Amino acid sequence: MKAGRTVRDIPPPLELECLRALWELGEANVHAVRDVLCEKKPLAYTTIMTMLDRLTRKQLVARRKVGRSFLYSPLVTREAVRQKAVAELVQALFDGSPAHLLSWLQRANGRAVEFEPLASEQRLDAALL
Repeated sequence: MKAGRTVRDIPPPLELECLRALWELGEANVHAVRDVLCEKKPLAYTTIMTMLDRLTRKQLVARRKVGRSFLYSPLVTREAVRQKAVAELVQALFDGSPAHLLSWLQRANGRAVEFEPLASEQRLDAALL
């Protein structure tokens, strides 16, 4: 790893898009994942193959050989990634306080809603998702 870089629990955007496609498809080859992603923007086959390989090395995706190609399936749930993302967001931008995030969200939505302080990130995840 290069100096100054940290390992994050949340995959970078394009890897996350590949995971989203796999959550939708269940199990798929590179072509099927690419077809889903290319609905939004064109991406090269080799780019998707690289992203799926990275996800496999990170143990977020399983790969099995079928004939001459690989089939990929997610090893992590959408919910698990959401929980990690919210926890990272709370830690980085809201001083580790889920209540501060919830308060900010309520103000951002133009609502003044009374709320009980949250005792855990799980309760925040349930409120947000």
